[in-house]
Amino acid sequence: MDERITVCALDPDAVQRADRLAEQLGALRADTPGEGLALAVGRDGVSLTGFGLSLRGDFTQMLYRITNGRLSHEMLVKMAKTKSEHPLAVDATAGMGEDALLLAAAGYEVILFEQDAVIAALLRDAMNRAEGHPVLSEVIGRMKLIEGDSVVLMAEYVNSPDVVYLDPMFPERRKSGLIHKKLQLLQKLEKPCAEEEALLSAALSVHPKKIIIKRPLKGAFLAGRKPGYSVKGKAIRYDCIVP
Repeated sequence: MDERITVCALDPDAVQRADRLAEQLGALRADTPGEGLALAVGRDGVSLTGFGLSLRGDFTQMLYRITNGRLSHEMLVKMAKTKSEHPLAVDATAGMGEDALLLAAAGYEVILFEQDAVIAALLRDAMNRAEGHPVLSEVIGRMKLIEGDSVVLMAEYVNSPDVVYLDPMFPERRKSGLIHKKLQLLQKLEKPCAEEEALLSAALSVHPKKIIIKRPLKGAFLAGRKPGYSVKGKAIRYDCIVP
């Protein structure tokens, strides 16, 4: 049983869905969200609530990044550029799937691994809602979510992908902006990566053309492995390893 979280329905139409979700997660059902973490199921999707905050996956908020010529300016898309006709990417640390969406919008088939069942439920809900969107539906069609530990499962599903993308949870920051507070909800479910060597070894084991790693701007290299090159933004950088 997932003792970290409860599941509640926000309206009568969501009761059956909340029941199924609680059963899938082995979580407790509640009539209303409590002070701790809860998954609130309503007409507009599934939200993670707690500590006065709420987080719901919504890929429509990514539209401005993938339309009107903006996609080609994304740092990740630039680094992942390939000449393959049918490129394949593995997002081994999917989280809420925003970076995977960028890769899918750029034409990649993307396999997403997410080991935390609650985060996977939030991501799956966001993907399901995006399937009916006139712009996002085609992009979402190139994304496949697999729940489980990518270190264990990666080699079972892929071989020689064009890109393996790694974005292990950053250490908690002390900034007060709302986006950082929302991310703190996810950090209560999934802690910063403690098995960096295992994660990088798993990525190398599937023989990708390149591994792209998202890091804090001044953060250490993942598992101490010096990349072939790095590209820096204002707050983050991308390290690239070419095996």
